[in-house]
Amino acid sequence: MTAKNLQELLDQTGDTVGLLRNSQLGTYIYPVVPSEFTNWRREQKAWQETAVLFDQTHHMFNLFMRGPDALKLISDTGINSVANFPVNMAKQFVPVTPAGNVIGDGILFHLDEDEYVYVGRAPGASWLQFKGENGGYDVEIRNDPRSPSRPYGKAVTRDLWRFQIQGPNAWPIIEKLHGGDVEQLKFFRMGSMKIAGETVRTLRHGMAGAPGLEIWGPYESYDRIRETILEVGQEFGIEPVGSRAYSTNTLESGWIPSPLPAIYTGEEMRPYREWLGADSYEATNAIAGSFVSDDIEDYYTNPWELGYGSFVKFDHDFIGRDALESLDKDAQRRKVTLEWNSDDLATLLSSQVQGAKYQFFDLPNANYGSSNFDKVIDADGTLLGVSMFTGISANEQKGLSLATVSPDVPHGAEVRVVWGEPDGGSEKTTVEPHEQFEVRAIVSPVPYATMARETYQGGWRTVGKA
Repeated sequence: MTAKNLQELLDQTGDTVGLLRNSQLGTYIYPVVPSEFTNWRREQKAWQETAVLFDQTHHMFNLFMRGPDALKLISDTGINSVANFPVNMAKQFVPVTPAGNVIGDGILFHLDEDEYVYVGRAPGASWLQFKGENGGYDVEIRNDPRSPSRPYGKAVTRDLWRFQIQGPNAWPIIEKLHGGDVEQLKFFRMGSMKIAGETVRTLRHGMAGAPGLEIWGPYESYDRIRETILEVGQEFGIEPVGSRAYSTNTLESGWIPSPLPAIYTGEEMRPYREWLGADSYEATNAIAGSFVSDDIEDYYTNPWELGYGSFVKFDHDFIGRDALESLDKDAQRRKVTLEWNSDDLATLLSSQVQGAKYQFFDLPNANYGSSNFDKVIDADGTLLGVSMFTGISANEQKGLSLATVSPDVPHGAEVRVVWGEPDGGSEKTTVEPHEQFEVRAIVSPVPYATMARETYQGGWRTVGKA
């Protein structure tokens, strides 16, 4: 019998790890936006040297929440405090399970009185929608899902377009677009500006390290706004960033974008699994990498492991509070950047013209699953943690990965990342038979890029303790 929801699918397969490791989903796609406008190296360099236009219109969910209980829904499901969350402010929102493990994360925008929108990947949006619709809240929920991964030429529309203007030259572009001074608000504060005669809303952001803005408006004006930004920004060296380079910004800035949603176990989560479809993100999500365990819970992460420990506030009751209060924060793994040895990386890359001995390392984003887990070991083979997002930075001229490792592993230590899956690889469509290869790497700070490390707002990007 065909499974109707995630719980039925798990019951039928009886092997959650095997189901996800052998997912036939294929590679994770950032849809609609062209892969490159010039080339990914030039586009990467522009966010450190001039300016870029990031197009975030198509790959994220928008979940709109309106009503007297909207804030209560947010407070009950998030580790974040909402004691200070006025209109025109945004927060990075992190929900956890009753066991204290991360479901996902995204950005919450407080648009108006009793009106919010969550912007991010599916897991956070789905959890908010489920709780909002089934938790007795007086709230209206409307979900605007991400664009299809493979539209095959069919028309694609969204409620909103969403761009970011980032980089050292971002602010001159912003002020020329607006026709005058634009106040540099505090980080994650919202305002408005004029572009092509249209008032658009803004969020003070800094994905590329320098002051910049995220902007959004009705999808009908997408072309006019985009063309105006690129025309005005031309003299300042603005580059539109394609989907190929876009995801690699996080290697320099330090955000781990795709932890496994920790929802596959626990009786408290069963109603949610019964609500999620058998074709949902959670049901088709592909686990990739050299770390393999029979227990799906070994792939779960808590807020401290992902660098979200500073977000946890016990000034409110929320799902998972008891579990997080009982954790020893100092004993948790911590987030780091791993700087890959260039000679070892060259061996991996050259393998493709010497018999494809090792698992393919794509450029600039090398991830071959939705949630990636490569073993990080010491010289004796002892497991120190997992590497979760990997690629190449043309700015740093390095292979980099974001990892979470034991707290006693210092910056500067040499470790090894095991690249490739055991036993010749899983049945994923992104994997061909291969051997594993141990890549030497140096444990480095988060963020890795000096500009980002020295200028970002404190929080999940701040340098971890050595």
